[in-house]
Amino acid sequence: QVQLVESGGGLVQPGGSLRLSCAASGFTFSTYAMSWYRQAPGKERELVARVTRFGGSPNYKDSVKGRFTISRDNAKNTVYLQMNSLKPEDTAVYYCNAKRTVDNRDYWGKGTLVTVSS
Repeated sequence: QVQLVESGGGLVQPGGSLRLSCAASGFTFSTYAMSWYRQAPGKERELVARVTRFGGSPNYKDSVKGRFTISRDNAKNTVYLQMNSLKPEDTAVYYCNAKRTVDNRDYWGKGTLVTVSS
């Protein structure tokens, strides 16, 4: 069955770094665009970063540009989110998403919590 399993979240001080990973299985990873979303307490889920099937043309939420980097390894069926210079406002549950528009397939992971606090 389809699985997206996030890892790498945790507690980090402001200015610190974390690297999130999302391991995919049960579908043809290389045919899906991959994204990271986040949802802070009391707020709606928002797109953080997205990368195309072959890793090109990443796009980012304005507030994370220059601090976060999304990448993927199609050989390992994994997508990453490198997060640097973390701020308290980055605190949220981060979710991995796989989407294929040609047939409207859309899969979600269960999320990993990132807490930025001193």
